[in-house]
Amino acid sequence: MMDLRVLYENITEYLNQEIILEGWIRNHRKQKEFGFIDFYDGTCFKSIQVVYDNKTNFDFISKLKIGSAIKVIGVLTKSVGSGQDYEVTVKDIILLGDCPVDYPIQPKRHTREFLREVAYLRPRTNLFQAVFRVRSVVAFAIHSYFQNNGYVYFHAPIITASDCEGAGEMFQVTTLDLNKVNGKPDYSKDFFGKPCNLTVSGQLQAETFALAYKKTYTFGPTFRAENSNTKTHASEFWMIEPEIAFCDLNGNMDIMEDMLKYIVKYVLEHCPDEMLFFDKFVENGLINKLNNLLNSQFVRVTHEEVIKILKEAKVKFEFTPEYGCDIAKEHEKYITEYFNGPVFITDWPKDIKAFYMKLNPDGKTVAAVDLEVPGAGELMGGSQREEDYDKLVSRMKELNLPLDSMEWYLNLRKFGGCVHSGFGMGFERLLIYLTGVENIRDVIPYPRTPGNCEY
Repeated sequence: MMDLRVLYENITEYLNQEIILEGWIRNHRKQKEFGFIDFYDGTCFKSIQVVYDNKTNFDFISKLKIGSAIKVIGVLTKSVGSGQDYEVTVKDIILLGDCPVDYPIQPKRHTREFLREVAYLRPRTNLFQAVFRVRSVVAFAIHSYFQNNGYVYFHAPIITASDCEGAGEMFQVTTLDLNKVNGKPDYSKDFFGKPCNLTVSGQLQAETFALAYKKTYTFGPTFRAENSNTKTHASEFWMIEPEIAFCDLNGNMDIMEDMLKYIVKYVLEHCPDEMLFFDKFVENGLINKLNNLLNSQFVRVTHEEVIKILKEAKVKFEFTPEYGCDIAKEHEKYITEYFNGPVFITDWPKDIKAFYMKLNPDGKTVAAVDLEVPGAGELMGGSQREEDYDKLVSRMKELNLPLDSMEWYLNLRKFGGCVHSGFGMGFERLLIYLTGVENIRDVIPYPRTPGNCEY
């Protein structure tokens, strides 16, 4: 028995040899005295043409339906037709799993909206074969980068009593019978004895490991109860969050750039067929875009300088850029075009950033950074963490954040604290950038969005 991956990796060795393959029928074109089956087994992106004629069990084979699981016994030959270099000349085909004629994934163009309705079948299509294999390869590349650079992989808790972002958009975890709760719940009777939620970030807990191992990273699911129906928002998504001790904001940016270039190079090298498919059918120029990123020196510019550039631009923006405020998608696009490449925007106004970010000497900005990339906008965000105990306490009081429940986090600054930094990157947002597939619902196997929790 052989996988298509192994066959294609050693194709000349098996030429004119008998081989046995197991997989599925993607398409079946029948003619009077011969037929063609587009066969795939999921072990690589490529399929192979299987050819049979009336010298075989023709009547039986010609009735095999699309979607059926089959065993193919045949000889690998050079193809005499156009469209492929090799094909399998059939000796016999054994039906392993039949498929009815109303099988939803027929050989025609399906909309992505339709395929979301049959998400359990969409990995069988070319597009999603490519998307989810790239997802797997990119996940491995992320682990490879950090493991090769001496990071400890930290499993952040999924259930937490801490709100890293302070936005309150968290899913509550409870064993209380909500049908019997009148008024305010008595959390002392709940499973954990207090309010708990699904995590929005593993960063705060990861800092504890960074101050023990020097370099750590999380890579796991996070959750946002944000009622947002956009192409880039989901209620459940994966985050990569490294934390590094004895590292300031500049060192943090060095790592962000190095990691991203490693991942892009890795996926271009290990998924050539999938990336060519995306470039041809999803986003023309995708490979060129990614190669340009690899060859770019990422620009570093402050938020104040960015606003100045935007205000002086001879462009009428829908949203007027303002000092002290966030920037919009149209601003991100302009800035990456202005610098003709990826841009680190640093030193953001403290009032629009999280409590844990280090206050700059001006008292108005924090040592925070967002990475903007051409064609996608913001891809990563990070900061130097506030290591000064008194300043962190002051900032938390200013924002009315609970000090008692965050004592453990504050103690990191008392018990051998040091300068440390980290960043976060949404895994699915990275996949959108790498594949050109613009909707987050199409890079997650089973997306969780407002009103949608199927499978």
